[in-house]
Amino acid sequence: MRLKISLELEVAVKIVSVVLSTGRVENMLPLTVVVLDVTGKIIASQSEDGSGLMRFDIARGKAWGSLGMGMSSRLIRDRLATRLSFQTSLATVSDGKFVPVPGGVLILQGDGVVVGAVGVSGDTSEKDEYCAITGIAAMGLLSEPSVPDKEWYNSSLSDSGNREH
Repeated sequence: MRLKISLELEVAVKIVSVVLSTGRVENMLPLTVVVLDVTGKIIASQSEDGSGLMRFDIARGKAWGSLGMGMSSRLIRDRLATRLSFQTSLATVSDGKFVPVPGGVLILQGDGVVVGAVGVSGDTSEKDEYCAITGIAAMGLLSEPSVPDKEWYNSSLSDSGNREH
């Protein structure tokens, strides 16, 4: 007997590789990336040297929250910005596996069917998201969101307006 899979290990590992190499090309802070299949199971994960201890949980929470809500973590943040009680409820029912900031990106087949999610943490949320989208696109898959924040490159952890996630 063999279980049906939504996302092959080989694809997930290549996504991780592209995410991390993109971070190096763009001179980002050390990243952690987690790739989940559509059921929320971890298929691949890697942390660069110097990536903080909580980065794995943050990256997983971005991806897991995206799957749980059926939308990117950026869209979750935008839609729930004024609904803090609902955000708290989601964090509670997910046992803390819910991080509503950019960096959690859905992976879609060409027909739009969700097959998994990527979560990235280490630099600004916008840069994390950029890396996730780049990794997914490199595999010929679609993503939600399909394009990164137009200001991703200018985001900085030294700005008081940007949150580190």
